[in-house]
Order: sequence, then C-alpha cells, then structure tokens
Amino acid sequence: PAAPNSESTPPSPSPEPDPSEEGDIIQRAENVKEKGNVAFKAGKYQEAVEHYTKAIEMNPLEPAFLTNRAASYMALKRFRPALDDCQQAATLQSTNPSAKTLLRLARCQLALGSPTPASSTLRTVLSLEPKNSAANQLKTKITELENHMKVFQSARGKKDWGLARLALDKCLQGIEGEGGEVPTDWRVWKVELELAKGNLDFANSAANDALRSNANSPEALCLRGLVLLLSGKPPQALQHVLSALRLDPSHLPAQQLRKRIKDIERLKNEGNIAFKAGKLQEAVDKYTETLECIGEAELEAKGGQIRATLLSNRATTLVKLQEYDRALADTEASLALYPHSFKALRTQARVNLALENYEKAIRDFQNAVEEAQKDGSTTERDVRELRAELKKAEAALKRSKTKDYYKILGVHRDCTDVDIKKGYRKESLKHHPDKGGDEEKFKLVVEAHSVLSDPQRRARYDMGEDEDGLNDGMSGMGGMGGMGGMNQADIANLFAQFGGGHSHSSRGGPGFSFSF
Repeated sequence: PAAPNSESTPPSPSPEPDPSEEGDIIQRAENVKEKGNVAFKAGKYQEAVEHYTKAIEMNPLEPAFLTNRAASYMALKRFRPALDDCQQAATLQSTNPSAKTLLRLARCQLALGSPTPASSTLRTVLSLEPKNSAANQLKTKITELENHMKVFQSARGKKDWGLARLALDKCLQGIEGEGGEVPTDWRVWKVELELAKGNLDFANSAANDALRSNANSPEALCLRGLVLLLSGKPPQALQHVLSALRLDPSHLPAQQLRKRIKDIERLKNEGNIAFKAGKLQEAVDKYTETLECIGEAELEAKGGQIRATLLSNRATTLVKLQEYDRALADTEASLALYPHSFKALRTQARVNLALENYEKAIRDFQNAVEEAQKDGSTTERDVRELRAELKKAEAALKRSKTKDYYKILGVHRDCTDVDIKKGYRKESLKHHPDKGGDEEKFKLVVEAHSVLSDPQRRARYDMGEDEDGLNDGMSGMGGMGGMGGMNQADIANLFAQFGGGHSHSSRGGPGFSFSF
C-alpha cells in the first residue's frame, strides 16, 4: 500500500467556546427562571415546573433552578421528584452548603416517610442556622414521628397489636398531614396488623390501599393474595400471587404462597368429592389435611374465613358419622373465626339437638335464620327449611319438659313402625310388674306405644302438641292414669295378651304367665 502522505492537512482543532454565547445562554436561562418565578407566585405550579425545567436544561449547574423546581413540586405534593432536585442542588452546593436547600431536602425526606435521614439533614441545617425557626418547627414534627415509630416497633415486637395499630396510625397521620407519600412498607405493616387482630375486612381495605399507592409492589400484591386466601377466595388470591411473580420471579413469599394455595384447593376438592361419594371418613381426613395446610397462625387471622369454612365442612361430615362431640368442637371453632356463617350455625344447632341441648339448638337455629336472611347467597327455600328445623327444635324442647316417648321405647326419632313395635315388646317385657319390673315404667311404655303407633298422634307429638289433654280422662282409673287414652278394657286385654288369656289384677296374679 502507498505510504501515508506526510504533507496531509492535520485535523482542525475544536473551536473554543464563545464566552459571549455562553453568557447569552446563562442570561436566557435566568430569564426563563424569572418566568417560572412569576408562575409560581401566581399559584401556577405546573407551569412553573415547566419553566424551571427549561432553565435547568440551559444551565444544569445552577442549584437555584433545581431548588426552585423542587419548591414547585412540593407545592404540587410531588415530593419524590422534589427530593431528587434537592439532592442534586445540595451536591452542587457541597463546598458551601445552603440551609435553605437542606431544609427543603429535610421536608421532602419527612414527607416520604424517612424521619431518620430527615433528622440527620436537619442537624446540618441547625448547625448552619441554629435559630432558624422553620427548622426548629420541623425538628419537632420529625421527633414526634420518630417517637411514634419507636412505639410501633416496640408494640409490634411484643404482639400488642392494638397499641401497634394506634402508633402506626399516628405515623400515617404525620405523613398524610404534610400531604406526603406514605411508604409502601408502612401500608404493608397496616395490613399485617389487621390480620394479626383478625380483622379481615379492614385487612382487605388496607391491602387495596397499599396496591393503589404502588400497583407494582410484589410485597403488596403477595399480601393482598394472602388476604384473599384467608377470606375464602383462593382463585383471586392465586391471580395476585402470579402478578407478584411476574414482577419478581424470585420473590420467595409469593412462590411459597402459590404452592400453598394450590395445595389447599386440591385437598379441599378431594374432601368434597369424597363427601359427595359417601366416603365420610376419607372426607374428614382430607378436610383435616386442608386445615393443616391453612394453619391457624396469629399473624394470618388464625386461618380466617377459609379455616372457618373447612371446620364447618368437617363438622357436617362428623355429624353424619354421629361424632357429635368432635362436630361441636369444630362448629365452635368455626364460629369463633367467622360468627356470621348460617351453615356453621345450622350444623351446630343440629349437633346440639342430637345432644339434647334443646335451648342451645333453638338459639343456634334462630341465629342461623337471622344470618341466612342477611346472606346474599341464600334462597327463600334455605330460610324456610331453617324455620322448619327451628320449629322441630322448639317441639323437642317442649317434649323434653314432659315425656320423651322415643326414649321410653329406646328408639330413634326417625324410627319406623316396626322399630316401635320391637321397642315396645322389649321394654314391656323388661318392666312388666309380674316379672319384677316397675309398674310406673310399664305404664309409660304402654303410653308411649299408644301415641307413637298412631300416625296422627305421633305427628302431633313430634310437633310438640300436648298429648296430656288426651289423657285427662284416665286419671284415677285403677291407678293407670296417663296411659295414652287407654281404658280399663284395653289394659285388661294387654295383660291378658301377655298372660296367655288368664284373668289377673292390674299387678298380675301369682300364676301369671308372660310370653311372646
């Protein structure tokens, strides 16, 4: 290749900046700044921001332009960009710090929920101007906020949720009173406190506030997902958790919550399928696994509404297995978490009815009716059926204060006519006076059979209607009063039937023969 031309023209040197042009730019920037000042004084803060921004573009090394724009942002309650401007201005003034700039910086730090940095900045201001009244007033506000924060942290550590909530509210008021921007962390703390106090509705509201203030916070999205899960809404909970993971795939709490939601849904569905198939013990086992997965941590509202629902489901299954004591424990635990569930109240009422706690059963059915009427998901049929069950419980209470014919014959309330006959024969044999039985008990057996073997009288008895009125005519008849409306001939025939046709007194003669 040819050798370089040694006589080639050297590159032209960069032109020296023209001092007059530079001076013109600075002057024009000053002129634009003045327009910003006019707009600011007129209360046109956004217009002022635009003028100061142009001035900064012309002369980015002038700290006054930055502090003026910061003042405009502060007037608009936009403290984050104001903070950035103050920090840049303070850097430019580092060799000769300005108390005015630093005071604005401290105000921004306080408004953004950073009292410790604000306190540090303010110390510098007061070292420059110890008698600065605005700085001393701000110091009082910062100290108050720091004290409230200390109380909050201490109460939170001691699990004194009520005091922690009061202290946090004071912190929030301190920021909001300045028109500031509450940190997302603080809003997350509020959700956590409401969960710890078991207030799901308030926790839900606080979680929504946290998301409104920062829709792209994985922490806020994940916590909102937890609140939805505890509120018994796993599908919506999963959507929020997936949104959190899209923002931060490595977010560990969201990863763990996603797995937990899926496990809870799977186990609950397996329990429901087993229940519908009549595999009751398997359903109980699956519901128990689901409850273990939900947990009852204090910081998670002790399991919340979803735990209440699963406890109610397990109780319903245990009732079918006639495990009434366990079922009652589950309904009590369910209602402690969510007192407004008409289904849990209904199940508890049925358990109390089976355990012959009639007055409790009536109260539970009454409460169930009341809650069902408030519940938007119930139908008129649901309410009618609850009222019918309430009426039966009231009838059972009335019967319990007189005579329980079913118990006398040793049969269940849903027994058949065949069961009644078998019970009658068994109890008659056991209590017949000629066989050493108790005559009064024998009378009751006869009376019970007389009522329960008659479909119409049994129906009236089941509804709690007084059978005694039918028996008034029997009082004083050979000592056999109250025997279900039977006359002396009926009684004689009864003894003759058991004695093979031999004549006898009401207590039976010496040669009485008893056989079936």
